[in-house]
Amino acid sequence: MKAHSIILSLAAGLLAALPAAAAEAAKAPSKVEVIYAKAADKYVDVRDGFTASEKGQVANLDSLKQYLEERGNQLVPDGQKLTVTLTEVDLAGDFEPWRDPAMNDVRIVKDIYPPRIDLEFKLAGADGKVIKEGKRELRDLAFMMKLSIQRDDPFRHEKQLLNDWLTRELKPAK
Repeated sequence: MKAHSIILSLAAGLLAALPAAAAEAAKAPSKVEVIYAKAADKYVDVRDGFTASEKGQVANLDSLKQYLEERGNQLVPDGQKLTVTLTEVDLAGDFEPWRDPAMNDVRIVKDIYPPRIDLEFKLAGADGKVIKEGKRELRDLAFMMKLSIQRDDPFRHEKQLLNDWLTRELKPAK
């Protein structure tokens, strides 16, 4: 009985600390800003099914945005800010409704449907001066040949594409 009350007290303490920890994390300024260049339904393919829903398309874009922010915050040096504008997105795979009407929401991933992401970026220093900027067309025609630890992640191919770009773009000069 005593152990039970101790565990409950610890759990209550941890739950009380969560909002404070979340507020502290929210205060830390992000080193990465991701902007959508257009509405979700105007991108080539961010669909969540053969007949896409706006909510699903926005959720798919948000998954890429969240990954760019998380990974970018790890790679962007302190005092610098990276602004990324997603100008075009074509997710790996496509919907093939002719296979079976019940598979309208199943994205078939084959090497003939590679991921494509076009973006513009600007890396600025603490003083606001532009360190690096440009446009990139990210493609990986060999995406199916890469091993991935995150096999359950539906955006693993796009995230790998973005990770490769971030790593190349932000690597320190020798």
